[in-house]
Amino acid sequence: MKKYALFSILLFALTACVSASKSTTQLQEWAPVRINGQLQVKGRFMCNEKGDTISLRGVSFGWHNLWPRFYNAETVKWLKNEWKCSVLRAAMGAYNGVEDGYLVNPEFALKTVEKVIKASIEEDIYVIIDWHAHEFYPDLAKEFFGSMARKYGKHPHVIYEIFNEPTHDHFWPEIKAYAEEVIAEIRKYDPDNIIVVGTPSWDQHVDIAAQDPIKGYHNIMYSLHYYAASPMHQEPLRARAQKAIDLGLPLFVTESSGCEHTGNGKLDIPEWTKWVKFLEANRISWVSWSISNKNETCSMILPRGSYEGDWDTDVIKPTGIQTREYIRFYNTTDRNYENLR
Repeated sequence: MKKYALFSILLFALTACVSASKSTTQLQEWAPVRINGQLQVKGRFMCNEKGDTISLRGVSFGWHNLWPRFYNAETVKWLKNEWKCSVLRAAMGAYNGVEDGYLVNPEFALKTVEKVIKASIEEDIYVIIDWHAHEFYPDLAKEFFGSMARKYGKHPHVIYEIFNEPTHDHFWPEIKAYAEEVIAEIRKYDPDNIIVVGTPSWDQHVDIAAQDPIKGYHNIMYSLHYYAASPMHQEPLRARAQKAIDLGLPLFVTESSGCEHTGNGKLDIPEWTKWVKFLEANRISWVSWSISNKNETCSMILPRGSYEGDWDTDVIKPTGIQTREYIRFYNTTDRNYENLR
């Protein structure tokens, strides 16, 4: 009888351990692409493969040529699993005068950003391939995105951002014409992954784009950027965003932060929180800037922090702490991810 009782206890304990291990594995699993599949745009909303409205939330790497050491598989894995990002952004610098940028060293640029693209696909997380430019380079952009579409277009993980920030000198008709050229090139090889189009004046005037959106293509979205501590990026910019929303424009905040538009200055948490709540209320995906260790407010990691993730909170700067908090909160309370809780 004692032997039977002891056997029963051991069996129960073993079963409990297996169940706990299985439960822990399920709890830790975080595979946004496996959950959502092929993204699509329906009306003004980003939707998953089933047609359910979703929001992606994550971070952008800093310029590839300035902080290439962060562009690695270990950092991608850490940001996915520990920060709970559902999207990452590889910011490939394509700007005249930028050292080691795509315009002067394309081989290095490709080698760097492709580390993040490949790791994101491996980790089952969405990845934005960002043409991080402030001027028009249509031929180079078509060559680059054509190559990316041929190579990675079969993967539902990929999102193309074809012009980071048109400046105040760029008006919507020329931005639109440029975008239509690049979109046409991408669609030769990739018929369905989302393409994000830049908007006038540093992605501030989404209301102008909303009055004359691109036609003839599906799964197109438009970028909105904000830096919450700058007064013109507060209620005035949200008002323009609301106009675009009311006109049915699909928005994607591919770059944002709680600091001033310079990337420096104070961190305005109350205004930043207003923005995040606005985006969540309107089901708009968002990305925070940036995984870098520069001595400025928007950089998220201290210089003594590792280039390969594994960051304790003492090496994460205030922007990174707040970004991580927002992402972990919303990506673990979103109804679309209930099966992981």
